[in-house]
Amino acid sequence: MAEKNKFYITTPIYYVNASPHIGHSYTNIAADTLARHMRRVLGKENTWFLTGTDEHGQKIERAAEKQGLTPGQFVDRVVVQFRDLWDKLNISYNDFIRTTEDRHIKTVQRSLEILYKNGDIYEGKYEGWYCTPDETFWLESQAPDKLCPDCRRPLEEIKEINYFLNLQKYQSWLIEYIKNNPLFIRPENRRNEILSFLTLNKLSPLCISRPKERLSWGIPLSFSASHVTYVWFDALINYISAVGEFDANDKYHSRWWGEDSRVVHLIGKDILRHHAVYWPIMLKALGIRMPDTIFAHGWWMLGEGKMSKSRGNVVNPLDMVDKYGIDTYRYFLLREVPFGLDGNFSEDSIIKRFNADLANDLGNLIYRTLNMVEKYFQGKIPQHDIFSRRYDAAGEEIKNILDFPASQRASFSRDINSSLSAESDFNFSLAFESIWRRISMANKYIEESKPWNLAKENKIDELSAFLGLMIEVISQVGRQIESFMPYTADLIKEQLGEKEIKKGKPLFPRIENKETDT
Repeated sequence: MAEKNKFYITTPIYYVNASPHIGHSYTNIAADTLARHMRRVLGKENTWFLTGTDEHGQKIERAAEKQGLTPGQFVDRVVVQFRDLWDKLNISYNDFIRTTEDRHIKTVQRSLEILYKNGDIYEGKYEGWYCTPDETFWLESQAPDKLCPDCRRPLEEIKEINYFLNLQKYQSWLIEYIKNNPLFIRPENRRNEILSFLTLNKLSPLCISRPKERLSWGIPLSFSASHVTYVWFDALINYISAVGEFDANDKYHSRWWGEDSRVVHLIGKDILRHHAVYWPIMLKALGIRMPDTIFAHGWWMLGEGKMSKSRGNVVNPLDMVDKYGIDTYRYFLLREVPFGLDGNFSEDSIIKRFNADLANDLGNLIYRTLNMVEKYFQGKIPQHDIFSRRYDAAGEEIKNILDFPASQRASFSRDINSSLSAESDFNFSLAFESIWRRISMANKYIEESKPWNLAKENKIDELSAFLGLMIEVISQVGRQIESFMPYTADLIKEQLGEKEIKKGKPLFPRIENKETDT
């Protein structure tokens, strides 16, 4: 088996029928954190981060009509909002794919041609019920009340000729593949959910086309002039259309989808079935290897309900960034709940996290340490070999948990690497706990050691060594949070300087909030 020395991570491509919300930003911040981390581990040249937009389908066509625009004009306007949000959130994607681009259209049509030629796609008649908002077909037995089982909106009765992908042909293979590859679908409860669905249900053929007379805004089928591609088949192909192509013999080639690359899809749990059932079968039928991990994270809730456009209860990420700052927002989303579980979003919770973790812990450690360097050493960082010096028990423990051997790549602690692995379900919250343990210990060490007394007693060597240790703690914390909170990491590096500090204002001044401070 080839060594996995490359890393390819993707987000879903986001549907542009409305503006982006917290759910979109959550996935992209998580993917950005993993991409930044892997660039430190494997190098920038061996890490690729893809995001983008899904721009075809009936919802887009209807949304454009309501605004008096062509679908092309409509998607061009909305895509700008996504790009602007990713820039504002410091998202370091390598590529942004749009499903209206030629490279994508070409790969979708080629994929359809291969499947049609191989007999995996066939023509058939469809009679049943259709949910336009979800762009999903339902059998009458699945929706006896004529309401969509997912969104509970009215279904339309449809009778038409379409093309279908034979999912059942690959059902037994998929069950065995999931059973034999425990990291393929994560977290574990989502893996069990898909296995249960596949074991208890016979897969129906997937309709992969729409008649042009009903929907014109889609990628045309090369083997049927009267049909366009179903938006979900179109969308899933983006993961391969962005990074490779088929040769003349129908073989797919890609630097990022080879056996030496770890391929990870991050998605929301509401689109798990599309990614864990349709997508693997599409890849298998095309003769392309599987991704290594499909990770479905949870939802952000407001009160008791899911945050969604249809419910009108979405929170604009830009408002949160403007109010609390980029890295506060990133920190809250990644720290508040283990990745994979649902979380409850509130501004009170953001403020509590800000004051307790960022202001009282991290901000306080940096500001008080730099104050002492400025006061006792005129801003010059004490030069001591802190790792050859003996301290009291608390100091020795801090020195040991720095885990600082120069040979360790990028000074990243093993527990952080472990927390951000697929085996640990990309547990950002656990990684933060490890970092904050160092911060808490350092703050406690300052309180217990009372270094200002060393100054009063003119014990300059002891004070110098003490502050040197604190500077090293802060320096390493800055490196460790770089993947999570890149803007803050830059500010820490700037304030530490090289040999002389450049102390600025506190990085995280407390937010006074009567409701949260009582």
